[in-house]
Amino acid sequence: MNAHFNLLPDAVGSERLNDKHAILASLARRFATAYGLPEDDILEALEERERLGSTGFGRGVAIPHSRMDGISKPIAALVRLKVPIEFDAADGMPVELVFGLLSPTNSGVMHLYALAAISRLARDESMHEALLDAPDSEALYALLTNATDRDAA
Repeated sequence: MNAHFNLLPDAVGSERLNDKHAILASLARRFATAYGLPEDDILEALEERERLGSTGFGRGVAIPHSRMDGISKPIAALVRLKVPIEFDAADGMPVELVFGLLSPTNSGVMHLYALAAISRLARDESMHEALLDAPDSEALYALLTNATDRDAA
């Protein structure tokens, strides 16, 4: 996988969710399932970061992120929303792609590199459309794996 973050198949999927809290809870559940982390701690960390300011990136994308103990490298999850949801994004648009990122507590610049890698991926117009059009979780994972492997080469 990418040099900046790990992404496991169980951390990728599509869901119909109602609000920002439900999105963050879904990300926490995906992180807990895919990486064996405590769901409640993840949710608390993501919500704490969100209270500092919205992680709504713009163009229908949000990147909720936080730093946590118990991991050694940044890890990512993706939720594609079946219905766009208000997320207090910088551009005022509802989000439909939500990339979650957790980094080690003392990750320093590694966390910023991982955020930048996700940001580049989300800004790529053809990738953005492909993620929105992917038929299922397996296709989403394949798109992300191919893109991050290509970028790491």
